[in-house]
Amino acid sequence: MGWTLNRYFFRRYVAIVTWYFFGVYALIMLIDFTEFSSRTVGLPGYSVGLAFSVSALRVPIIVQQAVPFVALIGAMTTLISLNRKSELVIARSAGISAWQFLMPFCFGALILGLLTVTVLNPLAAHAVSRSEMLENEFRGGQSGGNSAIAAPWLRQKAGDSDTIIGARTVLNQGLELADVTLFSLDGDGNIFERRDAARAYLRDGYWELHEVRRIRAGEQMPRIEIDRVPTNLKPEFVQERLARPETIPFYELPGKIEVAQSFGLKASAFATQFHTLLALPLLLVAMTLIAATVSMRFQRMGQSATMILGGILAGFLLYVVSVLVKAFGNAGLVPPFVVAWIPVVVAMFFGVTFLLYKEDG
Repeated sequence: MGWTLNRYFFRRYVAIVTWYFFGVYALIMLIDFTEFSSRTVGLPGYSVGLAFSVSALRVPIIVQQAVPFVALIGAMTTLISLNRKSELVIARSAGISAWQFLMPFCFGALILGLLTVTVLNPLAAHAVSRSEMLENEFRGGQSGGNSAIAAPWLRQKAGDSDTIIGARTVLNQGLELADVTLFSLDGDGNIFERRDAARAYLRDGYWELHEVRRIRAGEQMPRIEIDRVPTNLKPEFVQERLARPETIPFYELPGKIEVAQSFGLKASAFATQFHTLLALPLLLVAMTLIAATVSMRFQRMGQSATMILGGILAGFLLYVVSVLVKAFGNAGLVPPFVVAWIPVVVAMFFGVTFLLYKEDG
């Protein structure tokens, strides 16, 4: 197939996917802004600009999850529009097979996946971390990010005492905690002191606590502006326990995994996130093949709504299975490589097999 026709199909695909991408972005932005405003409009210091800033920083990481559907719907829309103008029929009559004119769409999906991994993911990771810090400052340390129920508590042993650390909000990939509670235990495992701090920062060999309230032996102690609690916890261990993999950019994940494993940690969640991002470009290619199985029927024969709905449901099922298997990978029950690549390989084989049956008999 000539370069002219390749470029034409590629430009059509890029234009439609771009419109869908910004449409989805605007829709998610509107929904998130409305939801955030409804929860915070009554709080002191609320402003439309603040709510817009927080939502704008949170939207990229949500859009990243929607990219597979953008690729699926974009490919379906492009192929259906080409069919309606009989352009695919003309291409077929010129001796061009489906495999040839699908190549620009697969190439476009691959480029979209690479841009998502290398550009959108790092921006989204930094933006969501910044949004959590901005929201926490706005709420005065009472952010609704990671609750103490969801985030694991840490137990450390430093010197002759153990300390249990919990926080309402986890910031800066686990290296900064907000609304922190620390329980100090004696040698018999009894609590002899409690500290409540507005913020805790992990430094080299100690936790730096700000605005500390202490209770010892049932009595309220004088408030301390800055206090220190010795620790033997390393930043890599804290990040592996507390940080969400989505908040770590793609480029930093291999280093985090290597360092965490050097401390004897599995780092399953980080490894699963890394392989999932690595497989994303081919997942979008698989989505394009699935779209092709239901979108290349000649318009005169009728574009079956059932077939189109089936393609959307197939893409949705693939996405749900990927998310479900990813949860097993995060828990360490399934190897990360299997979690990321098996759904892609199965979807790819499904699309190729169906097209072989339809095109080559």
